[in-house]
Amino acid sequence: MGHAHVTEVTSVEKHKFEHEFAKQCVDRELSNSVNKEHDRQRFEESCMCIAEFMMKDLTAIEAEKFLAENKSAQSLRIRFDTAAYHCLQESELPQEPELFGKK
Repeated sequence: MGHAHVTEVTSVEKHKFEHEFAKQCVDRELSNSVNKEHDRQRFEESCMCIAEFMMKDLTAIEAEKFLAENKSAQSLRIRFDTAAYHCLQESELPQEPELFGKK
Protein backbone atom coordinates (compact mmCIF):
# COMPACT_ATOMS: atom_id res chain seq x y z
CA MET A 1 0.00 0.00 0.00
CA GLY A 2 1.35 3.37 -0.96
CA HIS A 3 -0.08 5.61 1.72
CA ALA A 4 1.70 7.31 4.56
CA HIS A 5 0.87 6.24 8.07
CA VAL A 6 -0.58 9.00 10.19
CA THR A 7 0.74 8.72 13.71
CA GLU A 8 -1.67 9.58 16.47
CA VAL A 9 -0.72 12.49 18.69
CA THR A 10 -0.46 11.58 22.36
CA SER A 11 -2.52 13.53 24.86
CA VAL A 12 0.73 14.85 26.36
CA GLU A 13 1.78 16.25 22.96
CA LYS A 14 -1.67 17.75 22.45
CA HIS A 15 -1.54 19.35 25.89
CA LYS A 16 1.94 20.77 25.23
CA PHE A 17 0.84 22.05 21.81
CA GLU A 18 -2.30 23.64 23.22
CA HIS A 19 -0.47 25.57 25.93
CA GLU A 20 2.55 26.52 23.84
CA PHE A 21 0.39 27.67 20.94
CA ALA A 22 -1.87 29.70 23.25
CA LYS A 23 1.17 31.28 24.96
CA GLN A 24 2.72 32.31 21.64
CA CYS A 25 -0.63 33.65 20.47
CA VAL A 26 -1.06 35.80 23.61
CA ASP A 27 2.54 37.05 23.38
CA ARG A 28 2.04 37.99 19.72
CA GLU A 29 -1.23 39.82 20.43
CA LEU A 30 0.16 41.63 23.48
CA SER A 31 3.11 42.92 21.47
CA ASN A 32 0.68 45.25 19.68
CA SER A 33 -1.35 46.15 22.77
CA VAL A 34 -1.19 49.54 24.44
CA ASN A 35 -2.87 48.24 27.60
CA LYS A 36 -1.29 44.83 28.12
CA GLU A 37 -2.80 44.03 31.53
CA HIS A 38 -6.30 44.94 30.37
CA ASP A 39 -6.01 42.95 27.14
CA ARG A 40 -4.22 39.89 28.59
CA GLN A 41 -7.35 38.07 29.83
CA ARG A 42 -9.27 38.67 26.60
CA PHE A 43 -6.32 37.41 24.53
CA GLU A 44 -5.81 34.40 26.81
CA GLU A 45 -9.43 33.34 26.34
CA SER A 46 -9.38 33.84 22.56
CA CYS A 47 -6.01 32.16 22.09
CA MET A 48 -6.93 29.16 24.24
CA CYS A 49 -10.14 28.73 22.24
CA ILE A 50 -8.12 28.80 19.01
CA ALA A 51 -5.56 26.32 20.38
CA GLU A 52 -8.30 23.93 21.56
CA PHE A 53 -10.04 24.10 18.18
CA MET A 54 -6.78 23.51 16.30
CA MET A 55 -5.68 20.52 18.35
CA LYS A 56 -8.84 18.53 17.55
CA ASP A 57 -7.32 17.36 14.25
CA LEU A 58 -3.66 17.81 15.13
CA THR A 59 -1.29 15.29 13.57
CA ALA A 60 1.93 14.08 15.14
CA ILE A 61 3.94 15.70 12.34
CA GLU A 62 2.28 19.09 12.89
CA ALA A 63 2.79 18.86 16.65
CA GLU A 64 6.46 17.90 16.26
CA LYS A 65 7.18 20.69 13.76
CA PHE A 66 5.54 23.25 16.01
CA LEU A 67 6.95 22.07 19.33
CA ALA A 68 10.42 20.85 18.32
CA GLU A 69 11.24 23.00 15.31
CA ASN A 70 9.10 26.06 16.11
CA LYS A 71 7.62 25.83 12.60
CA SER A 72 4.02 25.83 11.49
CA ALA A 73 2.88 23.52 8.74
CA GLN A 74 0.69 25.07 6.05
CA SER A 75 -2.19 22.94 7.35
CA LEU A 76 -1.81 24.61 10.77
CA ARG A 77 -2.02 28.07 9.19
CA ILE A 78 -5.21 27.13 7.38
CA ARG A 79 -6.66 25.59 10.53
CA PHE A 80 -5.67 28.71 12.49
CA ASP A 81 -7.78 30.89 10.18
CA THR A 82 -10.77 28.61 10.63
CA ALA A 83 -10.27 28.42 14.40
CA ALA A 84 -9.86 32.19 14.73
CA TYR A 85 -13.07 32.76 12.79
CA HIS A 86 -14.89 30.17 14.92
CA CYS A 87 -13.63 31.56 18.23
CA LEU A 88 -13.79 35.27 17.50
CA GLN A 89 -17.13 35.44 15.69
CA GLU A 90 -18.91 34.12 18.76
CA SER A 91 -17.39 36.63 21.16
CA GLU A 92 -19.20 39.85 21.60
CA LEU A 93 -16.29 42.16 22.14
CA PRO A 94 -16.87 45.87 22.18
CA GLN A 95 -15.84 47.53 18.95
CA GLU A 96 -12.44 49.12 19.38
CA PRO A 97 -11.32 52.07 17.33
CA GLU A 98 -8.90 51.37 14.52
CA LEU A 99 -5.84 53.47 15.15
CA PHE A 100 -2.78 53.95 12.99
CA GLY A 101 -3.88 51.36 10.46
CA LYS A 102 -4.08 48.59 13.05
CA LYS A 103 -6.59 45.89 12.12
